[in-house]
Amino acid sequence: MIGAVAGDMIGSIYEWNPIKTKSFPLFQPECFFTDDTVLTVAVANAILTGESYLNSVRKIGKRYPNSGYGGSFFDWLYSPHTEAYNSWGNGSAMRVSPVAFAFDTEDEVLREAKKSAVITHDHPEGVKGAEAAALAVFLARTGNSKEQIREQISKRFKYELSRSVDDIRPKYKFDVSCQGTVPEAIIAFLDSTSYEDAVRNAISLGGDADTLACITGSIAEAFYQGVPDSVKAKARELMTTDLLEITDAFCNKYM
Repeated sequence: MIGAVAGDMIGSIYEWNPIKTKSFPLFQPECFFTDDTVLTVAVANAILTGESYLNSVRKIGKRYPNSGYGGSFFDWLYSPHTEAYNSWGNGSAMRVSPVAFAFDTEDEVLREAKKSAVITHDHPEGVKGAEAAALAVFLARTGNSKEQIREQISKRFKYELSRSVDDIRPKYKFDVSCQGTVPEAIIAFLDSTSYEDAVRNAISLGGDADTLACITGSIAEAFYQGVPDSVKAKARELMTTDLLEITDAFCNKYM
């Protein structure tokens, strides 16, 4: 889970200032956590406490109103109404990784990924993106090879994963959709040699950098069995006390 958080932080300063290179300082003084971290922790909290995904996301989300939420999500968060808004945005995929660490079968992971998504992202592509991201993490943490992950995700979700990061980078642009983010985030992992290399791949695409790196980072953490100590330490330093307490409790129980 800390892999998703760190990816978000590393990518935070490139969301609106995209780059097309893997050569950049991993953590810069301006790095911060965004809504990707807040809502990932909210999903973890729901799993830990048994609270519904909806209630946990709304409760923890409201503590951090300036985290960079999309307009539709922000309106939903503060609305008296809780109905989902048919979103296909990548927010369902960026917050889903705790599901893949907490549950022990593909069926459970897919079921819980959908449950965590449909509170806001009930469009088929929003659900699909969450399920694909969660399954990629689950397959990575349960010993599957990169080619097995590529094959299973491609077959189940019809994502085109035969491309490389170098193929994607030249023409790729900012995209907040699941269908324009999740496949690219998975490819950034598939083309990597380490956790750090995966995150650099994701950010170098020049898109929605914090979300790409959050999703990629979660898969890489699972596959490479953790994140470097220096990355973990910096991510913890940048978290608030309540977010860190939930993260630690989740990791102690499930990871």
